[in-house]
Amino acid sequence: MIERDDILDAYHRRYATKRYNPNKKINEENWQTILETARLSPSSYGYEPWKFLEINNYDIRKDLQDMCWGVAKQIMDADKLLICLVYRNLTIHHPHVKHMVEDVKGKEFDINSKPSQHFDHFQRSDMDLVDERRLFDWASKQSYIAMGNMMTTAAMLGVDSCAHEGFPYRKVEEYLDMHQLMNNKEYGISYMLTFGYRDEPIKEKHRQSMEQILKVVN
Repeated sequence: MIERDDILDAYHRRYATKRYNPNKKINEENWQTILETARLSPSSYGYEPWKFLEINNYDIRKDLQDMCWGVAKQIMDADKLLICLVYRNLTIHHPHVKHMVEDVKGKEFDINSKPSQHFDHFQRSDMDLVDERRLFDWASKQSYIAMGNMMTTAAMLGVDSCAHEGFPYRKVEEYLDMHQLMNNKEYGISYMLTFGYRDEPIKEKHRQSMEQILKVVN
């Protein structure tokens, strides 16, 4: 059983890694464990609105480095680069929902069924997801659960990571579309993640106190 101190030690050790050791690689078993925590992550209605690109091609990485100011220091030296894509218009009418219900959950899909109509009402009425931007943001928020799970798992395995948003999204999407790595009409980029082993010291964390962030209502 994992001890509480082991969990907190991993969180104290985790750091947005700025410089990786290019000669140190993640063993395959640990890498597959990190990816599996993304696959097992929860999503709204269990519809998993994401897809991940693992970019091991260094020619592509170099092209991305030239575009991505927020990843430029890490993208060539990190052992692994992941790009998270999410659907732009995931509604009850999207074929991915039918796929999830029938092929993954093993149930019959009916757009007029009670579960389908409940999902439709949830999106349009409860969440006010009435345009492409809001639908994309909703899907992207879910993908951040998978990101957090991967980064925590990595930290517990002694693997370093960094989450990245510092890049021109549209330009990178157009590049990936041009190289047939994504359909940018169907997907948008949610974030990038790098993984590897840091080539820099562990720094002390500076965070607000628990009293500053938590209000208990009894």
